[in-house]
Amino acid sequence: MRDYDETIAFLGQWGPFQKTVFSLLCLSTIPNGFSAFSVLFLADTPSHCCLVPDTNLTLSWRDAIIPKEVVNGREEASRCWRYRLDVVRNLSALGYIPGLDVNLTELEQERCVDGWSYSREVYHSTIVTEFDLVCGDQWKQPFTSSVYFLGVLSGSFFSGQLSDKFGRKPVLFATMAVQTVFTFLQYFSPSWPVFSILFFVVGLGQISNYVAAFVLGSEILTGSVRVLYSSLGVCLFFAFGYMMLPVFAYFLRDWKTLLLTLSVPGLVYIPLWWFIPESPRWLLTKGRVEEAEGILREAGRKNHVEPPLFLFKDHEGENQSKAEDNHNLLDLFKTTAIRNTTLILCLVWFTLSTGYFGLSLNTSRLHGDRYVNCFISAAIEVPAYVIGWLALQYLPRRLSASASMVLGGLAVYFIQLAPPSMPGLSLGLEMLGKFGVATGTALMFVYTGELYPTVIRSTAVGVCATVSRVGSTIAPYFIHLSVYYAYLPYILLGTLAMLSALATAFLPETFRSPLPETIQQMHGRER
Repeated sequence: MRDYDETIAFLGQWGPFQKTVFSLLCLSTIPNGFSAFSVLFLADTPSHCCLVPDTNLTLSWRDAIIPKEVVNGREEASRCWRYRLDVVRNLSALGYIPGLDVNLTELEQERCVDGWSYSREVYHSTIVTEFDLVCGDQWKQPFTSSVYFLGVLSGSFFSGQLSDKFGRKPVLFATMAVQTVFTFLQYFSPSWPVFSILFFVVGLGQISNYVAAFVLGSEILTGSVRVLYSSLGVCLFFAFGYMMLPVFAYFLRDWKTLLLTLSVPGLVYIPLWWFIPESPRWLLTKGRVEEAEGILREAGRKNHVEPPLFLFKDHEGENQSKAEDNHNLLDLFKTTAIRNTTLILCLVWFTLSTGYFGLSLNTSRLHGDRYVNCFISAAIEVPAYVIGWLALQYLPRRLSASASMVLGGLAVYFIQLAPPSMPGLSLGLEMLGKFGVATGTALMFVYTGELYPTVIRSTAVGVCATVSRVGSTIAPYFIHLSVYYAYLPYILLGTLAMLSALATAFLPETFRSPLPETIQQMHGRER
């Protein structure tokens, strides 16, 4: 078959049809920015201590009933222990003064048997305060993030194959509905297990519609517009959603109100079904030539151009026979060349995802206001994606991808050299590392889509996204490695980034090459 881009060249690259598809698909990714990092505020842990029931205690004993502990060299009130209430009540009734008449270190302690008192200085409520995910249940707080990313992992694995089998458009809208509905249902969660199960499904829907939108736009758009969409469009609008999250969270300090607000935008996208078409490329691989021609002729009408009398008529039989070929996950590993490409991409995607989500989820631990830090972490992605787009326009794929990972790796390596008295420098280096990782992520989405042919492109992107989500799943725990050595997470991230940069040099180059339609064309490029 003639080159697809050549066949549809009559449409041009930037007419009303392409502008509509570009804009609507980009807008569909905004809720993904909400969802991906909502856990930062939904599941943050406010300051807390044991609840002391209203009882006849003197003011001095009410202040002294919570023991003091030294944490990271600083003395602070215990979060999980208090002095035994019955003992303290007797001492208070007898008129003893804590620290003067009574040595507090000799008093017996007990756990927070009456629950906890949470600070409302930052949040009115989070799922941590709602379900008491502290002390003995503290492990549930980071695990909540991991459950979400396990859903993302599952969605990455299945969505690509479903998209290749049933079409890009049905999967896009079905998973958008899943994300919206289950985000809304989380509002009614009666317990942490129910919330987590619903969060798993939200994660499944989030990545599925993102990958479907990415592939659909990559296949409908052509030339420099396709590169603009893949590297800047979807990524930039994802970042806009991410930037809006801390703004909403700042004004909506209750986790249920925040969830309701984040679920509403999904309803706006229902009418888009009638404006976003199916991928003609995908239709052709399924032998549905008439449908593909119908979409392109309608696109020609919108662009005010006359299509050729015959578009794919002389290739209908060829496409019908190709439609009988079944392609699946195993095609990514059948030959040595494709297998090596797939394995290298899996390593790179794993590294970028671990770094991206590890650094993003670490914002609440950084010096300064958590809302401002989150906004900066999101805003730094805007120049990262712009630089990524410029690199895709003018630089070879291998060079630009490797350089972005080297930048990110070196930045996080150097964090350990920043003096403790200069927290702003550490914050700056961490944001520079996030800049490099975000740039690399945008580049690899495009690069991966260009490496694989249409018949397995969505499956390939889905598999790479699945492996990357293993990284995002462990990211909440990855940052906890600082308990053993403060800079261990940064050293590991830097090492992974350098290894991935080196491995990228062994990938085929796709700069200014047409998208392959068949596996044979992919082999031809690699030879």
